[in-house]
Amino acid sequence: MPKTKTNRAIAKRFKKTAKGGLKSGHARTSHRFHGKTKKQRRHLRGTRMVYKTSAKKYNHLLH
Repeated sequence: MPKTKTNRAIAKRFKKTAKGGLKSGHARTSHRFHGKTKKQRRHLRGTRMVYKTSAKKYNHLLH
């Protein structure tokens, strides 16, 4: 049985943590900031952890 290929789109968007979780950037951060409040923009900075239910699906594509 051949090895499964890593899904490159998923690999570019998500990083694995030491405990096996996934972190990613926030959505809605590429443009149209004039429609968002300063608080919204501040909270969209940095990374976020992916929900466990979604992480299980994405982990399969990262192997």
